[in-house]
Amino acid sequence: CQNLGNFSLSITLPLFFTIVLQKGLKENFADAQVSVVDCPDLTQDPFNFPAKGICGKPRIADVGGVPYLVPVVQKEKVYDLNTVAKDIELPGAFILGAGAASSKILGVNAELIPIVQTKSEKKPAINGSYVAQINPADKGCLLEKYSSKYTDCEFGLLANLYASEGQPGKVIEVKANGRTGELNFVSCLRQILEKHYGEKPVGMGGTFIIQKGKAKVHIMPPEFSACPLNTDEDVNNWLKFFEMKAPLICQPVIVSRDPGFDLRVEHTHCFSHHGEGGHYHQDTSPDSVQYLGYLLPAELLFRIDRPPETHLVGRD
Repeated sequence: CQNLGNFSLSITLPLFFTIVLQKGLKENFADAQVSVVDCPDLTQDPFNFPAKGICGKPRIADVGGVPYLVPVVQKEKVYDLNTVAKDIELPGAFILGAGAASSKILGVNAELIPIVQTKSEKKPAINGSYVAQINPADKGCLLEKYSSKYTDCEFGLLANLYASEGQPGKVIEVKANGRTGELNFVSCLRQILEKHYGEKPVGMGGTFIIQKGKAKVHIMPPEFSACPLNTDEDVNNWLKFFEMKAPLICQPVIVSRDPGFDLRVEHTHCFSHHGEGGHYHQDTSPDSVQYLGYLLPAELLFRIDRPPETHLVGRD
């Protein structure tokens, strides 16, 4: 585990930050509003998270990486969110993000939507995660609450995680409606930060809801590819894509730029209460789409088990 230190952004200056985001969003959406608000109670609908908020010592962890999945899978790469919380110097952390489920536990390959209050000295872990996999019955999406079948907090291969103490507090509320540009919501936010802060990396995470519209989402097949996946085209032909309907609750992890640590600079998974979820790519109904997000800049970045051999394939 490498603690890569403080991000460039001081979260004591949220007003300036909101102005930067709002100006940039209006170049990609018909309407955008960014403000500082009290974090809503995330234990309530539609989130139903095990923690009330996303505040308190916010940090980002990039664990493993796509090179452990493609071109050829390395199934032995298995991690535990409780261990990650200790590695990032925040035992008991509330963790959100995007990752791969442990095939060791599930017996198949699947998307993990991690939502975990990790264990502390006084309390056991509360796992509110979801797993999205290909339904063997109809080849559609099978979304299940992780705790309905499993008791662990494991994941495999890779994850991008936003961690905090899970406390209430001030957050950045982002509203964006009617997409007019080509960028998806997450890419737009990341590129705004990259353009404004340049070589200084700025990280951000939290949650957002696609309130109206539909989205392009992928789910990895249950079987890892028997043939090496050497190009983005190979990966996309292997993945299973779906159009999923709102509302979708999404967990983005964003870093404005990679300062040389082989980071995945944006990664977002989503779930719903109507049986759909997976890896978010883009809304498919730009005229009607509505986004509502609650985000917070991170103070620290940790790189855990960086792949010794790397590439840029499959990072969309």
